[in-house]
Amino acid sequence: MTVLASIPSPSQGVWDLGPFPVRAYALCIIAGILLACWITEKRWVARGGRPGEVLDIAVWAVPFGIIGGRIYHVITTPQPYFGEGGEPLKAFAIWEGGLGIWGAIAFGGVGAWIACRKMGIPLPVFADAIAPGLLVAQAVGRLGNWFNQELFGGPTDLPWGLEIAPRFRPEAYLDVATFHPTFLYELLWDLAAAAVVIWADRRFRLGHGRAFALYVALYCAGRLWIELLRTDPANEFFGIRLNVFTCVVVGLSAVAYMVAMRGRPREVLDRRGDDADTEPADATTVPVTSADTDPGDSAGDDDHRPATGS
Repeated sequence: MTVLASIPSPSQGVWDLGPFPVRAYALCIIAGILLACWITEKRWVARGGRPGEVLDIAVWAVPFGIIGGRIYHVITTPQPYFGEGGEPLKAFAIWEGGLGIWGAIAFGGVGAWIACRKMGIPLPVFADAIAPGLLVAQAVGRLGNWFNQELFGGPTDLPWGLEIAPRFRPEAYLDVATFHPTFLYELLWDLAAAAVVIWADRRFRLGHGRAFALYVALYCAGRLWIELLRTDPANEFFGIRLNVFTCVVVGLSAVAYMVAMRGRPREVLDRRGDDADTEPADATTVPVTSADTDPGDSAGDDDHRPATGS
């Protein structure tokens, strides 16, 4: 039996089909979005939503999320674009990679809110449905960092150390061959967190955005310790990596929201038609429809590219 000595990295992350480059990172992002939509569709219909509404909302949320992720990346990593020798126009080259999860979630939420408002859907109800799917999408997206040999952790001689080609290693670690595979740590954490959100949602009948808040809290907890392992250059806030600071602030805010919303019964949303069989309201549920709820009350090549995710 072969014993794992290290994890190899893919030899390339871009394939040229004629004049068109196919990037593994982009394929991972697309696969994650499709999985998130599929998971959310099942959860949404089970909660009383109409089939197809998830895709209608995604038409707004996905473009907003991509733009927001890019804005966050450029603001927090401005050196490749506006620093010495930087290329400002590259800030618009989303296809070359460079997305920040915090901007993607924030702007994606704005897009979802616009769509939900147009469709008469309370945003917290939809947010609870999409929460596990987002975690799965983020897990799949991290495979793109593996293909690009980026955003890895510090040196390690553990059996699951990640092999990194010399051209991708920091100057301080040119003589080190294996590093902490932070992409794998986050992938596994995200999948485990998705399972916890699904379990807690069923066990405690979470509503009013609490499942989404649990997703945020769990993701921040995992991202916090994973971020501390990384060796890639990062801007700091009061001497702390910006993403570490963001994890603490956003994570604590999510916990505070869950505490504030504790004890509230899950909403029952029936949007499938008057003849559909739906879950009857009982002492622990509150009917939610567009008639009695204001939908507004809701929350280049591999060697010369910017980091494709944060």
